[in-house]
Amino acid sequence: MVTRLLAALGREIKGLHEAAYLLATFAVLSQLLALVRDKILAFMFGASSALDVYYGAFRIPDLLFVSIGSLVSASVLLPYFVERFSSGEETGKRFLDSIFSIFFIAMTLSCAVVFVLMPQIAKLLIPGLAEGPFAHEFILSARIMLLSPFLLGLSNLFSSVTQMRQRFLVFAASPVVYNIGIIAGILFFYPTLGLPGLAWGVALGALLHMAIQVPFLTSHHLLPRLRFSIEWSRIKHVVLTSFPRTLTLSANQLASFFLVSLASLMSGGSIAVFTLGFNLQSVPLTIIGASYSSAVFPVLSKYFVEGDRSAFIEKMVSASRHIIFWVVPATVLFIVLRAQIVRVIYGAGQFDWSDTRLTAAVLALFIISALGQSLVTLFVRAYYAEGKTRRPMLINLISAIAIVVLGYVLTKAFVYVPLFAFFIEDLLKVSGQTGTVVLALPIAYTLGVLLNTYLHWHMFERDYPGYSRPVFSSLFHNFSASVIMGYVAYLGLRLFSFFPLERAWGLFLQGLCAGLLGVAVGVFILVLMRNQEIAEVWQALHRKIWKAKVVVSEQEGAL
Repeated sequence: MVTRLLAALGREIKGLHEAAYLLATFAVLSQLLALVRDKILAFMFGASSALDVYYGAFRIPDLLFVSIGSLVSASVLLPYFVERFSSGEETGKRFLDSIFSIFFIAMTLSCAVVFVLMPQIAKLLIPGLAEGPFAHEFILSARIMLLSPFLLGLSNLFSSVTQMRQRFLVFAASPVVYNIGIIAGILFFYPTLGLPGLAWGVALGALLHMAIQVPFLTSHHLLPRLRFSIEWSRIKHVVLTSFPRTLTLSANQLASFFLVSLASLMSGGSIAVFTLGFNLQSVPLTIIGASYSSAVFPVLSKYFVEGDRSAFIEKMVSASRHIIFWVVPATVLFIVLRAQIVRVIYGAGQFDWSDTRLTAAVLALFIISALGQSLVTLFVRAYYAEGKTRRPMLINLISAIAIVVLGYVLTKAFVYVPLFAFFIEDLLKVSGQTGTVVLALPIAYTLGVLLNTYLHWHMFERDYPGYSRPVFSSLFHNFSASVIMGYVAYLGLRLFSFFPLERAWGLFLQGLCAGLLGVAVGVFILVLMRNQEIAEVWQALHRKIWKAKVVVSEQEGAL
């Protein structure tokens, strides 16, 4: 049984849509587990200072991860591995060992330094928690979570190899076991260890995230090892060229870190509301945007190396159209059904109706940026496939600076401009609610992402004239159908209001029926419009993703 499972995880998957749908399937499973994780936390703590500690403790380890761990991410290393392994298995393995050795030493030393200086770093970066009533638990939890960037960094390095060999299944399963580990920490470690037990669950999840990739690497003699004869010239080249990539990937995360720092100075539960809303809006990005970007990246790298410009543009257009096809209607449904979504997922135990209203408002503001986040991820991967790093770095830095500035300015506006606060509160139906100043943070984030999207799109169209025309056509089709779908879903909420809305299952059925009604109308409209994406999706779903031998030409020869 175990052997067959490992063989299944190591199965080779080829073809853009098949790989994307496989990644999306596991992303759905991972997101479901993440929602279960967050629901348990919301049930136990509500939007409280205690939950702020848990989510806040992630931030400093995450900062370490994006600054060092992202140097070994697949989006950075995959083109180098494709190049080195194409020169021979021994050459590629020697390069892999060198990268592993440098990362292992650098991350170990960095974690040790941060562990010692954690109290001082926390007071500087997250003062609201480092000096609050849960300061001891916060510092201890953050120290335990330092295991996470180390293990996840190793996992990222391993996933570069598994993706290069087109083993998308083992790569896709990693986030699933990560969430299983965190849930185990909530259920089994917290009752005996308190809040630090939650941090041990995160460490367990990171260990599982890495460990699930080890059998494939071991069986193919690709498991890296420490070596002291390092290829310094190539490592220097990788570091110099990957630094802009790392800064690009981490820019928005650094901006969100600043927003959390601001939230730590707000009323208790602000970090929890911000994070719960952000986690929900990440569902479309993880399932759709990240899946397509990960699936298309090796293909784009291959076409660029071969000099096939037309195929490169064709794949970008195809991936963009399908991202729009899925994300736009999902965005509209999230906005219309936000209260039902939040209440059904989080609304139990200590998570009361006021927490639901505020989190739903945060979700609505965040989800507007879902399409932009997904397309930016795709644009960045396209530039990386070409070996271009400065342009996406500069654009992401501009976006991050905009988010930081807007976060500060809008927070002040909420406090000192009552008309602005009243407008936002009334628009999102949270008038009279305490702690609404936190809404300034997702507004800032969304505006920064929209700026990022515009700049990336403008630059890519300038480099590849003709890209925008078919993508805009798809955007028009899907946006038009989605607006009608959203209106029908809104009417459906009234139509199905006979369910007992004071019960979670009643809200679930109301939202489900209204959403399905809207989706049915949206699909009908797209069919009438002879939408190309819906026809392609129908064809792709008829293929046997799990068993059929799919098109080889897309990635064959990439090694």
